[in-house]
Amino acid sequence: MRHIAIVGSGPAGYYTAEAAVKKWGEEARIDVIDRLPVPYGLIRTGVAPDHQSIKAVSRRYEKTATGETVRFVGNVDIGTDISIAELGSLYDAVILATGAPKDRTLAIEGADTANVFGSAAFVGWYNGHPDFAALAPDLSGSHAVVIGMGNVALDVARILAKTEEEFAGSDIVAHALDALRDSRIEHITILGRRGPHQIMMTPKELGELLHLERAAPEVDAADLPPEGDDAILEPGLRKSVTLVREFAALPETARSEKPITITFDFFASPRAIVSDDGRISAIEVERTKVELGRAVGTGETYRMPADLLVSCIGYQTSAIEGVPFDQRAGRFANDGGRILPGLYCVGWAKRGPSGTIGTNRPDGYAVIDLVDEDIGPGARKRGREAFDELIAERGLDVVTFRDWRKIEEAEIAAAREGAPREKFVDIESMIAARGA
Repeated sequence: MRHIAIVGSGPAGYYTAEAAVKKWGEEARIDVIDRLPVPYGLIRTGVAPDHQSIKAVSRRYEKTATGETVRFVGNVDIGTDISIAELGSLYDAVILATGAPKDRTLAIEGADTANVFGSAAFVGWYNGHPDFAALAPDLSGSHAVVIGMGNVALDVARILAKTEEEFAGSDIVAHALDALRDSRIEHITILGRRGPHQIMMTPKELGELLHLERAAPEVDAADLPPEGDDAILEPGLRKSVTLVREFAALPETARSEKPITITFDFFASPRAIVSDDGRISAIEVERTKVELGRAVGTGETYRMPADLLVSCIGYQTSAIEGVPFDQRAGRFANDGGRILPGLYCVGWAKRGPSGTIGTNRPDGYAVIDLVDEDIGPGARKRGREAFDELIAERGLDVVTFRDWRKIEEAEIAAAREGAPREKFVDIESMIAARGA
């Protein structure tokens, strides 16, 4: 019997568990351990609340989670409640699937100014992540700046721009919906260091900006390269750039009819945040040019008003004591998924925050092939039985998948009309909802 511990219950964790079941069947016991009492990680607290079709992938993970072979163990913090060394002594293999939950640092002057947030925090706020539910961004100003040229920046801009009615059918949490209902934001600027040919935004997400009830996108046609240059782009990026061109071609009347403008400011690198009584009031930006694919400053600077700033410049993995960490890359130090004997990583914790949710599936299958190669039939470790003895000894209050289903039922029952659920946003409420 092989005993496997997977730390993290997001897409990478459950795809890895699925791969283990396919590889070994009943000849394995897999424990999926999470710091939170609820599973699914990024699906629950990272995917935009108005993208319910993407969240539906959790039903696939549920099939993996409900057999005897795979067990969900929630409300256990590996690295705090139980060390990596202890976990490794119990299981044949420990696989870190912890994702990249921390924001990359916005390394400019004034980054710690009030009403300046990283996207992990801001997205966590409107998605009800317990770590960020109390964020309370001030939306009373008229100007918001979003730094980044990826889909997360689009998500943030779109959420800030939507009407309450446009959130019908979403699982945005009540505290965020209340704040957005009273928002006074009229101008949203998406700031990118490079140009349209270097964006990381996908066509579907860009296209959504053309269908917002009270907002319209704006692009300066002067920022666009010659149209013939689009031919060298890969097809997905070419579609995205075509949409950016469509934004630039929108007549002024299309924007004047809507109270919110979403402006793309290309070739613009943030340099400093300007504050007024400790709160952001503007951002200083340097104009750039692209040389050999890199943004190079021109020395020309300007200021734009900013009452709220959200930095969407990427994520990094949280370090765990006893696990080698690559500070530069912001992920665990690994060789193709191997960290140390018996210790592996997968997904964003392995490769950094890149790819789609589906990219984690082949990653999960690949790491299980490595584990199979390394451990063979297992080393006669006690696995689950010994783990249960340890959590009992430490008095840890474990949440099972059956408990999660009770939590989920309570969230569904509490949903506002038309919404799939109303998430609990603190751990105490989650645990209380499971009942006796």
